[in-house]
Amino acid sequence: MIRKTRKEFQLLAELRAKEAGVLALNGDEQGAYYLGGIAIECALKACIAKRTKRHEFPPERKYIDKMYSHDLSELLKLTELDDRLEKDMKKKPTLGANWGVVKSWKVDSRYETSGLKGTDMYTAVTGPDGVLPWIRLRW
Repeated sequence: MIRKTRKEFQLLAELRAKEAGVLALNGDEQGAYYLGGIAIECALKACIAKRTKRHEFPPERKYIDKMYSHDLSELLKLTELDDRLEKDMKKKPTLGANWGVVKSWKVDSRYETSGLKGTDMYTAVTGPDGVLPWIRLRW
């Protein structure tokens, strides 16, 4: 993997979310679903990058391996924002519903040919109480 900065992950998150919107608008549910998940993955990785200090020796190897994961729930834990999300979801049930849609995303969805709801994913990522706006406040 080519090294990415926090700003690059932020840019990628925004670009993938916009691309997901274009695909959803044009009826490409599978593409919109996949790119919506990638947008959240990049946003969470921007949060992880924010926690990384320059010139700091990386933590244990298992931690490093988890940073390269595509599991959104696992990445959320690495951001140490999981407790904050739990609290905010209690205050905003729509955010909770949106996280429920997003967290079920799997990188292997790129191989799916049917059954994915890209429009729902796009709304969960970018809509009111969407997951990306919530992450933006913390990246």
